Amino acid sequence: MIKELTKKDILLENLNQLDFSSEPHFAKDLRAEAKNALDQLEFPTSKTENWKYTRIGKIINKTYSIQSKISTSQLSISNYLIPELDANIAVLLNGFYREDLSSIEKQEGLKISSLKNAIAQENGFIKNHLGGIAKAESEIFIALNTMSFTDGVYIDLDKNIVGKKPVHIINIITDNNIVANTRTIVKAHDNSAVKIIESFVNLQGEESFTNSVSEFFLNPNSQVEYNKIQNKEGESYQVSTEQVYQRKDSNFTINTITLDGTLVRNNLNIEVNAEGCETNLNGIYLGKNKNHIDNHTVVNHLKPNCNSNEVYKGILDDNSVGVFNGKVFVRPDAQKTNAFQQNNNILLTDDAVINSKPELEIYADDVKCSHGSTTGQLDDEAIFYLQARGISKRSAVNLMISAFIKDALSSISIEPLKNYIDSKIDERFGS
Repeated sequence: MIKELTKKDILLENLNQLDFSSEPHFAKDLRAEAKNALDQLEFPTSKTENWKYTRIGKIINKTYSIQSKISTSQLSISNYLIPELDANIAVLLNGFYREDLSSIEKQEGLKISSLKNAIAQENGFIKNHLGGIAKAESEIFIALNTMSFTDGVYIDLDKNIVGKKPVHIINIITDNNIVANTRTIVKAHDNSAVKIIESFVNLQGEESFTNSVSEFFLNPNSQVEYNKIQNKEGESYQVSTEQVYQRKDSNFTINTITLDGTLVRNNLNIEVNAEGCETNLNGIYLGKNKNHIDNHTVVNHLKPNCNSNEVYKGILDDNSVGVFNGKVFVRPDAQKTNAFQQNNNILLTDDAVINSKPELEIYADDVKCSHGSTTGQLDDEAIFYLQARGISKRSAVNLMISAFIKDALSSISIEPLKNYIDSKIDERFGS
C-alpha cells in the first residue's frame, strides 16, 4: 500500500516505491525515461492553452493510495456487463489485471492478455512499440502513466484475423482515494479487424483518480472500432489519452460516451500517415450536477486521399461544464483530404456552460474541409406539441434528446452496446 500521493513532489516520491525490478531492461529503461520527463514537466494551469478551461486542482490536491490486494469474494462483475453482449471480458481492478475475473475465449491469431505478462515475456512488438506514439515527454499525464502504470490489456491480431467477439475491458475502482494508472496496447496487423469496448466504473471510488493511456497501431487495411464508456459515479476524476497511428487504407473509429464523472478529460490524438485512411470520431457527453467534461481531439492528416469525420454532441444539465477543443491539421502533402468536424450542444439550464472551439489548420489547396459549433436549448414549442399529443413532458424531452444525439451513435456497430447506451439515456431523461 502506498499512501499520500498528492502534489508532484510527494507523488514522485511515493510512486518511486513501486517495485518494477523484475521487469526486463527495456521496460525499466522506458520508465526511467518517463521519470526524467516527469521531472521536467509541470501540471497544466489555466494559462496552459490546451487546458485553458479545465483546472486540475481537484485531481492533484487530493491524497491517494495504490491498492493491489483486493478480495473479490463479494465482488460480482455482472453489474458491469452489457446485456446480451457476447464478448471476451478483461477486468482491471484498481489498475491491476484480474485473470480470475476475466473470461477470454481462445482464437487462433488473436492474443488478449495482461500487458504486464506481455512485458515479462519480452513480447517483440511490445518491446519495440510500447511508448512509441504515446511519448512521455509530450504530456505530463502520459509521463505519469508511463512511469507508473501497474498493468493493462494487450490486444494483438495477426494478419487476416477478424475478432469473432468484441473485447470488453472493464476498469473498476473498488474503494475510495485510489489512483489507477492503466495502459492498453492494440496491434492490428494487415487486413485484421477488432471491436473493443472499454468501460470505466466504480464500486465506490469517492475521490478516485484514473489515468489511462491507450496506443493503437493500425497496419494496412486493418479496422479497429474502439468504444469508450465513462460512467464513474460519485466524486471521481479521469484523464484518458488515446494515441492512434494509421497506415495505408486503415479504418479507425472511436466512440467516446461520457455518462458521469466529476472531472473528465479526454485527450485523443490521431496520426493519419498513409493514403486511403478513414477516421471517425464520435462523442456524447451528458453533464449533470457540477460535472466537468473536457474533450480535446487532434487529427493530423499527413498523406493524401483520406477522410475524417468528427461529431461530438453534449447535453449539459444543472451546473455542469462542457469543453470541446477539436483540431484538424491538413499538411502540405495531404491533398484531396476530406475533413468534417462538428460540435453541437444543448444546455438544459441557464447555469450549464459549454466552451467550444473547433479548429482547422490547412496547408494544402485541394481539400474539402468544414467545421462548426452550435449551442442552444430545447425547443419549448416542440415539447408543447408532443405534450398536446398525450406524451409526458419528460418523455418529450427524452425523444428530443435521443433525436439530437442519434447521429453521434451511428458509428457504433455493436447493437447490444447501442441499446445499452440508449437505456442509460432513458434512465437519465426518460419518464
